[in-house]
Amino acid sequence: MKLAQFFSSFKNLIATIGFWDVVDILTVAAIIYLVLVFVRRTNSHNVVRGIVILLVVFALANLLNLKMVTFLLQRTLELGLLALVIIFQPELRRLLERMGSGLGRSKYTFGSTVDMAIAQTALACKDMAESRTGALIIFERSINLNDIINTGTIINSDVTAELIKNLFYDKAPLHDGAIIIRDGRIIAAGCVLPLTKSTNLSKDLGMRHRAGIGLSEQSDAIVVIVSEEAGAVSVAMNGTLKRHLDNDTFEKILRNELVTDEKAEDNSVTAVLKKIFKPKKKEQSDEEVL
Repeated sequence: MKLAQFFSSFKNLIATIGFWDVVDILTVAAIIYLVLVFVRRTNSHNVVRGIVILLVVFALANLLNLKMVTFLLQRTLELGLLALVIIFQPELRRLLERMGSGLGRSKYTFGSTVDMAIAQTALACKDMAESRTGALIIFERSINLNDIINTGTIINSDVTAELIKNLFYDKAPLHDGAIIIRDGRIIAAGCVLPLTKSTNLSKDLGMRHRAGIGLSEQSDAIVVIVSEEAGAVSVAMNGTLKRHLDNDTFEKILRNELVTDEKAEDNSVTAVLKKIFKPKKKEQSDEEVL
């Protein structure tokens, strides 16, 4: 009987759900998902655990009518929210940048200068891996890397395999830093990258790999790393590292992430809005068609 009443009330509840209720539920679900992703990427599990403990203690104190404890915890939680915003300001900024970058361009068209840059980079990395020459090559996408570019030396040159190999030659003055490639051109060299704060990395990864992972955590850039010790090519994206790539796989990853066919339909928000508000062309008459 109770089960039948439950299903009956549940059916009535479903019948009352409207369009905006669905939007409300999906919005809350998206917020919860973003919070979980944020916690996972910032390794802030202990902070979240501490907040949960405070909330449980606050609920118990309120239930037991412990007025002084409730008052103190309430003030602590109010100030704690402001403190969290201050503590996680860099992470929150990166999260907002990533959300905003979804509205912009993240890929380039096939046959562009970026396509040539990928081919030259793959050729250079193959030679540097064979000669055990360490390298850090950054492909900038929609998130601007001006702060990183300002730490290096402006180059503003076409991408060629010989230039890349010369920049990372072990006696060259800029070989210790990274080069930044923007729109198919080398913008700067000798750039300093932020190190990752992750403690779950393999111990055989050196500073070059940790710097590459660190930048990929803070931006949507594609980071290419050539290991000086192992002579292997790796790619860092979104805080993850793909290691020991052969030349064909490496070039394929770059093309998949950076290049799209001109004929492929652009489903970005900007493109959709352009299609909606684009003035319609005058239709041709039958005589013009003939």
